[in-house]
Amino acid sequence: MIKKSIGILILILCFGLILTGCAKKTVVKEEPSLKKAEELAPERERPAKLEAERAVKETKEVELARIKEEEARKALEKEVKAKKETAVAAEKELVVAKEKVAKLEAEQALKEKEEKAKEEAARKEFEKSIVAKRYPGIEGEVLESKLIKDIHFDFDKYDIRPGDVEILKENAALLTKYSTVKIQIEGHCDERGTIEYNLALGERRANNTKQYLISLGIAPDRISSISYGRERPLDPGHNEEAWAKNRRAHSIILSK
Repeated sequence: MIKKSIGILILILCFGLILTGCAKKTVVKEEPSLKKAEELAPERERPAKLEAERAVKETKEVELARIKEEEARKALEKEVKAKKETAVAAEKELVVAKEKVAKLEAEQALKEKEEKAKEEAARKEFEKSIVAKRYPGIEGEVLESKLIKDIHFDFDKYDIRPGDVEILKENAALLTKYSTVKIQIEGHCDERGTIEYNLALGERRANNTKQYLISLGIAPDRISSISYGRERPLDPGHNEEAWAKNRRAHSIILSK
């Protein structure tokens, strides 16, 4: 009986502890208007956020445009400066070039003047060198110039000797300078041999001399040739010294 009473008591105590120890949960009900406000808050903030983002983007775009404009301005200024420097350099080069041209023209004019003066002096010298001579059997006067020199030949030969090549070059240079002068080349021989043989030999000597001058650039129509054989000796002597003088090609002036 006592044990039963104790058990009941313990049971009552436990039940009491249960009743006193477990607090009743309080359920808080959310207000519908508050919940709706919280849900709508992001929607109200979105336009402002978008506007802020748009403002930032526009600011960046404006800044980028400003930077590009500044870069373009600097590039343009650099280009304009470079063009100005190029133009200045080109103008200086043009001035230098003009000065060079003027200098060259002045030098050319002076050179031409000097050459003309030399030509005139040479022509006067040439004119002065011309003398008129008379030969037996030839009518009128024969014009000769000491500037047109004779060449000589070996016995019974009509080949141009190496030592006479320079003389013919000088004669050709003179005829080139005075392009209106026409000459006649005479072929001469010494007294040995027949008249016929010496006439033929003299002709070969005159023709060889003529062809050599033509090879040096003298026009063929400015040169004629004739042979006198042994008929017109330069030296009337009868020795080797006289014969050497008479074996020659002599030039006279037909027109000047």
